[in-house]
Amino acid sequence: MGTIEFFREGIRNLQTVGTLTRSSKQLCKGMIKHIDFEQAQVIVELGAGDGVITKHILRSMRPDAKLIAFEVNPKFCAQMREIQDDRLIVVEDSAEHIGKYLAEAGAEEIDFVVSAIPFVALPKELGRAIVGKAHQYLKKSGLYIQVHYSLVMRPLYNAIFGNVDTNFVPINVPPAFVLVSQKR
Repeated sequence: MGTIEFFREGIRNLQTVGTLTRSSKQLCKGMIKHIDFEQAQVIVELGAGDGVITKHILRSMRPDAKLIAFEVNPKFCAQMREIQDDRLIVVEDSAEHIGKYLAEAGAEEIDFVVSAIPFVALPKELGRAIVGKAHQYLKKSGLYIQVHYSLVMRPLYNAIFGNVDTNFVPINVPPAFVLVSQKR
């Protein structure tokens, strides 16, 4: 999917896409730098879009690891299914059903969650349910990594995880915040 097509999809479905441009290389690196790829066996990506962050994750993953990528946009899912990697499981469903798909993949826990879901555009209850499910299935000391374009949702992660580390990535359109919470 080209830049113009991504822009059009963003305009048509801003509530679920959450942006008009793809994440920059700097933002992708700023998100995955928190992942210990040597230890990670199960990584879950929420709001995977057309796979720009997904590809960065796959390049760094162990050969025996799994990446379960959730996306609700059918066009983006079709784009993701073109990625030729047996470690990638594309899920065209809401992330609130994370437990079902973990079980289908033969996994009980998640090592790392990487999310680009635009929670500011979703109903509060749905956002809380999704982050709550991610927390529930995240292993102890696992990380939840979320991108946002403002800090308005920071209290949600603090309420669920009890901690939030904030990283600013200026080289992105728009500039972004990477919020990192650890399950304790």
